[in-house]
Amino acid sequence: MHPHGHPAGDDPPAHGSIRLIEDKCTSCMICVRECPTWCIHIESHSEELPPTAPGHPSRGRERRHNVLDSFDIDWSLCMYCGICIEECPFDALEWAGPHVPGVDSRQALVHDRSILTSTHQLHTQPQPDPAPGQQP
Repeated sequence: MHPHGHPAGDDPPAHGSIRLIEDKCTSCMICVRECPTWCIHIESHSEELPPTAPGHPSRGRERRHNVLDSFDIDWSLCMYCGICIEECPFDALEWAGPHVPGVDSRQALVHDRSILTSTHQLHTQPQPDPAPGQQP
């Protein structure tokens, strides 16, 4: 038995980078509100659900749903606590591997949903070309 109560060989996921599962995100903003460092920024808009859409009742009031426009995590602020993952009622966030590697600029630490939903995600970001005469 693992000292923290997990069966041996069944280690819990490491607190590292976070992956967004875009299909599950409802833009409910719970992760944003619960984050102690406010490192998550979401923008969304509301759209009417057409009466012919799956899940729309055939009668009753009009239905609306949120559409995710942007989802960003600023890794310079994130303390990798996992509160966002634990609090998401739709399991739209999950641990994705090791911490985000160091970069040369703070702006490179703000990852948008195209990076956060990627399967190889944070570890394959393009690096700047070396200066002439330097080795990569």
